[in-house]
Amino acid sequence: MDEGQRWRRGGRADAVLGAAVSVVVATAISMDLGGDRQPDVVAYLFAAGLGALMLVRRQFPVLALVAAATGLLAYYAAGYPAIGLALPVAAALYSAAEAGKLVAATGTAAALLLVSTAFRLAEGDDPAYLLGFELASTVGLMLTAIALGAAVRATRLLRDEQRRAARQAAAEREREARRRVEQERLRIARDLHDVLGHTIAVVRVQAAVADEALADDPEAARAALGVIRLASDEAVRELRGTLGLLRGPDEPEARTPVGGLRHLDALVAATSRSGLPVRLRTLGEPVPLPVVVDTTAYRIVQEALTNCLRHARASSVQVDLRYLDDRLEISVTDDGQGLARPEQADTGRGIAGMRERASLLGGRVAVGSRPGTGCRVDASLPLAVPA
Repeated sequence: MDEGQRWRRGGRADAVLGAAVSVVVATAISMDLGGDRQPDVVAYLFAAGLGALMLVRRQFPVLALVAAATGLLAYYAAGYPAIGLALPVAAALYSAAEAGKLVAATGTAAALLLVSTAFRLAEGDDPAYLLGFELASTVGLMLTAIALGAAVRATRLLRDEQRRAARQAAAEREREARRRVEQERLRIARDLHDVLGHTIAVVRVQAAVADEALADDPEAARAALGVIRLASDEAVRELRGTLGLLRGPDEPEARTPVGGLRHLDALVAATSRSGLPVRLRTLGEPVPLPVVVDTTAYRIVQEALTNCLRHARASSVQVDLRYLDDRLEISVTDDGQGLARPEQADTGRGIAGMRERASLLGGRVAVGSRPGTGCRVDASLPLAVPA
């Protein structure tokens, strides 16, 4: 709800409250319980005025309260019929307390009680009845109105704080998601740099050696090798420039070797030696993959096997690689305990990283599980990197 809607809704509520106050006070006036003067137009205008004050209670809560208390004293000073002390100002007391003006509300209530009691005792009212019964009921009604206003304010502040905390949590989750995506992009760029940078450097060295060793048709060989050298130099500069833009200022240069599907046999063997037998099956005709797809596929399998070792309590794992015309599909299935709640599949950072990396390539990762049936990680990656 925006600010304009909130004010319109509050204005309608104030109008209803004001009408209710006017009707209640006018009804009390019409009962004509004592007083030196009969109810007249001025008395009913007083009732209407008390109701009208409710229309400004949000903007000027203390002013509305003081005006209601002053008007009530003037009403009694004019000798009109008794309408009680707490009832005409109860709504104004509530409004002041709701606005956080507890001191003003309690002070006004105390002043009304003091002035009213002093005048009535001076006029000869029975002290036992006035102090023993009527004063207690009046104080009780005033305190109830003030307490209700304070409680409504506290509830509203609590809801506002909960909404603020929810907004902060959502913003923090969004920042964390963006940070993970940036980290994944940086990791991809580094993987690409490590693999291609090394390969191109080797090509450049070999091209230089060939340039010196070739004797037949030296001009054509030298021209071709010169093109290779220039292309490799340009590729290395571009890769290093891209990495320089993505790397943080305090991040170290040293990196561990990047894994690919060619290392999958070693990963499977290491996992099996750790006590969790792994079966690897390749379906379809393997094809060369772009470096970023190759490393992403490897790390998805690596993360899935790591989760199996740490959490699954499984006795075996099946890893399937299926090469299709345009995609590589990966499936890692264990026979462990599974997840007690399906939503747990979305909580791990490793799983989130797999999904984000696959999404950057135009692929997807899905995790499924039921208690007692094990977990299954399914991934689908394109065979070509999207432009």
